[in-house]
Amino acid sequence: MHNSLSHPAGLAARPASRLLAVLLSAALGAMLLWGVGFAHANALHNAAHDTRHSNGFPCH
Repeated sequence: MHNSLSHPAGLAARPASRLLAVLLSAALGAMLLWGVGFAHANALHNAAHDTRHSNGFPCH
């Protein structure tokens, strides 16, 4: 007997969609690392500083 509750729709992703998700995540991570690697230190500091303020953390 097939029970529809034992296999909820969308729970088990197809291997192709998992591979696509992994590849897109890896590409995004590589772009972030590349971007941070070539960014100027002052730009990184300002980005971190602005993020702290937008999240409500005092920093000075």
